[in-house]
Amino acid sequence: MLRGARCLRGAPSAPSAVLAVALLSSLSRCSLLEPEHPAVSALSPYFGTKTRYEDANPRLRRDPEAPLRDPQLLEETCTPVQLVGLIRHGTRYPTAKQIRKLRQLHGLLEARGPGGDLGAALAAWPLWYADWMDGQLVDKGRQDMRQLALRLASLFPALFSRENYGRLQLITSSKHRCVESGAAFLQGLWQHFHPGLPPPDVADMECGPPRINDKLMRFFDHCEKFLTEVERNDTALYHVEAFKTGPEMQNILKKVAATLQVPVNNLNADLIQVAFFTCSFDLAIKGVKSPWCDVFDTDDAMVLEYLNDLKQYWKRGYGYTINSRSSCILFQDIFQHLDKAVEQKKRSQPISSPVILQFGHAETLLPLLSLMGYFKDKEPLTAYNYKEQMHRKFRSGHIVPYASNLIFVLYHCKNAKTAKEEFRVQLLLNEKVLPLANLQETASLYDDLKNHYKDILQSCHTSEECQLPKVNNTSDEL
Repeated sequence: MLRGARCLRGAPSAPSAVLAVALLSSLSRCSLLEPEHPAVSALSPYFGTKTRYEDANPRLRRDPEAPLRDPQLLEETCTPVQLVGLIRHGTRYPTAKQIRKLRQLHGLLEARGPGGDLGAALAAWPLWYADWMDGQLVDKGRQDMRQLALRLASLFPALFSRENYGRLQLITSSKHRCVESGAAFLQGLWQHFHPGLPPPDVADMECGPPRINDKLMRFFDHCEKFLTEVERNDTALYHVEAFKTGPEMQNILKKVAATLQVPVNNLNADLIQVAFFTCSFDLAIKGVKSPWCDVFDTDDAMVLEYLNDLKQYWKRGYGYTINSRSSCILFQDIFQHLDKAVEQKKRSQPISSPVILQFGHAETLLPLLSLMGYFKDKEPLTAYNYKEQMHRKFRSGHIVPYASNLIFVLYHCKNAKTAKEEFRVQLLLNEKVLPLANLQETASLYDDLKNHYKDILQSCHTSEECQLPKVNNTSDEL
């Protein structure tokens, strides 16, 4: 079984020291603080994977540290004995590629000459993004993680107990934003156990840093079939490219060109999308509603959300079978942890790992949720059915905003009538109970859940799923 880093007391390891330096370095470069009253934009529900967690859970705007206690959580007759959580990193900076596109757009605005309109206001708006930012976690992202830790610890106090702190397991993607998210989560737990005391440096903390495991957290990078047939295939995202040149996007292109007073031929769908996302980045990172938000209305936002969802659908969701099947290794790992906890409980042994936390990406969560059958629409998302998909289930901003989380909670029920009824499982997505796919059960018997996913658990072998079809190079010669 794959094992994560355990919390130990003693001299800091080399990874701990490196992580501490990275955290301090990043903090020193970023002094962007969330304001007391975060801005809200009418466009906020449509930012897709760039959505703030509090926009997916609006109650958190009032009290971001209060647990989101879903009334459908199992009652006291069942006791949680293990939690396995898959967590997306917190709010991040734009990537270097997005920053370059924004500079290109900013250059177009500066070249258009002076004027008292929105274009002039945008040209004068500070372009504060720098190359070093390149997808790094921001202070708000650390705050996302610390607050999530506080809420989960309050929601499941028996699991996040001081006694269990030393048995915590953390696994992470190698990406800096995920490693730092894991560290910030630990700082939140420290705050839970030691309220009012500032957390120590990571190197001095009781818990070591998360253990990097890209085969689990970035399984898509290790699946040759996905890389060849989707990631590196120019035609795999046909519907994305077709929608960019379709009537919905072309209408926005003309409208934005007129609003900014720049030649429409100088704009393209990618620049429009980066302008839209700049509104989201300014909102999420600095807590300000920038003039970029005034370029678009909600009708535009819904179209741009669909463009983003098309990409996620065809690259990470139901578009191609390999997108989800590549995540079998992660799904099976989760159930290995649950199986072990069930066996230990049956033998009246202490649960060796009551809490297992895995820090990854939207690209980690979406394939897994697709594998499990969630958010599947009757018809696929295409470049040509935007209007028909207005009420689609597959909306990435509702599923995987920043800091999104999929949590498996294993319960032991002491009043069970049969051995089969002794163990139950609930799934939570973004701290809300997630009914079993294709059913409306808010809790499942553990054996029933395993039977429901029998094919994935028993027949989905990553080495076979990710293997490219063999090409027969032999030829028949007479």
